[in-house]
Amino acid sequence: MRMGGLKHVGVAVWCAGIVACIALSVWSGLDDVGNALASVGSGMLGVALTRAATVSTAGAGWWLLFPVGRPLRLRTAILLRFVREGINALLPLTQVGGDIIGARLLTFLAVPGPLGAATIIVDVLLQAVTLFLFVALGIMTVVAFGTDTTVVGAAATSLAVAAPTLGVFYLAQRRGGHRLLHFMLSCLKGDSNWRLLGTVDAVYQNLSVIYARRSGLAASGAVHMIGWLVGVAEVLIVLRCMGLPVTVGEALVIESLVQAIRGAAFAVPSALGAQEAGLILLCGIFQVPPDQALALSFVKRAADVVIGVPSLVALQILEGKRFTANHSGRAGQSQNVTRS
Repeated sequence: MRMGGLKHVGVAVWCAGIVACIALSVWSGLDDVGNALASVGSGMLGVALTRAATVSTAGAGWWLLFPVGRPLRLRTAILLRFVREGINALLPLTQVGGDIIGARLLTFLAVPGPLGAATIIVDVLLQAVTLFLFVALGIMTVVAFGTDTTVVGAAATSLAVAAPTLGVFYLAQRRGGHRLLHFMLSCLKGDSNWRLLGTVDAVYQNLSVIYARRSGLAASGAVHMIGWLVGVAEVLIVLRCMGLPVTVGEALVIESLVQAIRGAAFAVPSALGAQEAGLILLCGIFQVPPDQALALSFVKRAADVVIGVPSLVALQILEGKRFTANHSGRAGQSQNVTRS
């Protein structure tokens, strides 16, 4: 399928998600959802600040993957992490579209392309692994509560499916994956294939360097795990503002399992519809009504916008600087040719 076709599919799924959100709101009662949202009040600011903290933490985790004498400042890594998040949350792309664009943006900042791509690949894997552990913690908490074995069974099944997938993703980054990809590309013909082989070799070389730094991997993983745990505050803030006496453990279950649902729906832009339906189900475990569960989801969506819009503006600024620099360079070359 061509890129244009993929974009059309993305937009169609995005629109379907919006329709699903509207349908769930009507089913739950528009007035009830509106009243629940109004009751959050200033808590929305707390959710936005929490989201900013989680994204910043993820940016720091990514930064730790760069080699010693890092070619990227911490604040720049955090800025680019916000851009990745904004793209994934607001644009009609799959939830990994921002990571691909993030790798491209690194080249604007004099970070070698193979190194940037390698850090993104490992960062995505570490986020997935720490999410796996976060969800496992949520499942153990549900078991301790002894509330809903159906949810536990479904979540445990999803982890059982995710485990080998993560293993395959990791192995694809090691020597076996390198040899397989090298063989597949070497079967192709054309000069561009040889350049591509060189790029692939450089990416795998950087992957090997990153994986050889065990301390960097451990630190990055720990920071990512902290980020997932900080995100629990979003659920606590919203539901307590609504007057619901939710405990930290209950908020942990809701946040961890809804993140699992978002991860499973990675092909759906912003997990539209999936997040809303998931929160209605998960909040129901703790007797939270559907209208308040939807309000929680919409507050999370509002945080997506608050964080995402400035991030997309930053993306346009970076793209504009790149375009201006390229245009100036071509103009200078033309003048030199004319003078000679």
